[in-house]
Amino acid sequence: MAFEDSRSVSAILGSLSEGTTQSIGACLRSAVSTLAACPDTDPRLEAELLLAEACGLTRAVLYAHPEQILTPEQTMRYTALLQRRLTGEPLAYLLGRWGFWTLELQVNAATLIPRPETELLVEIALERLVPNRPLRIADLGTGSGAIAAALASECPVWQLIAIERSPAALAVAQDNFRRLGLGIQGLLGDWLAPFAPASLDAILSNPPYIALDDPHLGCGALRFEPRTALVAGHDGLDAIRAILADAPRCLKPAGLLAIEHGYDQGAQVRRLFAQQGLVEIQTCCDLAGHERITLGYRADGPSVPGRSRESTARPGH
Repeated sequence: MAFEDSRSVSAILGSLSEGTTQSIGACLRSAVSTLAACPDTDPRLEAELLLAEACGLTRAVLYAHPEQILTPEQTMRYTALLQRRLTGEPLAYLLGRWGFWTLELQVNAATLIPRPETELLVEIALERLVPNRPLRIADLGTGSGAIAAALASECPVWQLIAIERSPAALAVAQDNFRRLGLGIQGLLGDWLAPFAPASLDAILSNPPYIALDDPHLGCGALRFEPRTALVAGHDGLDAIRAILADAPRCLKPAGLLAIEHGYDQGAQVRRLFAQQGLVEIQTCCDLAGHERITLGYRADGPSVPGRSRESTARPGH
């Protein structure tokens, strides 16, 4: 949420922008005071992270040398970052990186910011797929590459294919794969179009699932994230329908399909899974108790024991 006080951002940051010889400690005190007036922030942490970013220093250096004087250029960069944060721009975009699973991923305005809820999709794959077999797994709508990268880091024997229809987002994902030393294939494409019949052991996706007229699109970080990665038609289910329409063709017998969706879409998504002939359908809840991931299997294969069609329990660890 952006700062909405009647005072202008420039007035609030005046103490920073006017001076050219402020210390680390003085800049942090001013920034913490400023960010404390902005909802939905962690003032101290964000002030430190942004100052470290602006100065090319670690937070340890900030702690150890509060008396160090910043250059005018460092102060200007810091002020610019604070101004952007006070308009509501997500911290992840200001830093250009964000944590997911055990990894630090590069992100920018072409990609969604990885959410903790999506880690449940990684947990499900690790729990339900054989870890020591060279399975072929597709991550549809990979964005920053978070899901594929997390799985490849845990199970290097798996063959991960990351599909993305945005060239800018795919470039970010491929940079992450290279930087992390992960052998993931990135492909530009639309959902399952690049795949041959019965070629995948599993399909995973965090697709767009917000309705076109959802008022949350005008709030918080969503205002800055790519609309095409958020919105999926009037009911938010267009992308999920598109994936489900082709998933039975692409999955091997007993292949797994797992899709993230909105907290209130579980029942609708289970029906869509059933309409496509998937079996042993289950919806798993996130840590907040919200229905978050629905999964199922291609029907014409060996049964996977212990799976309830309508269970909404969160998988164990």
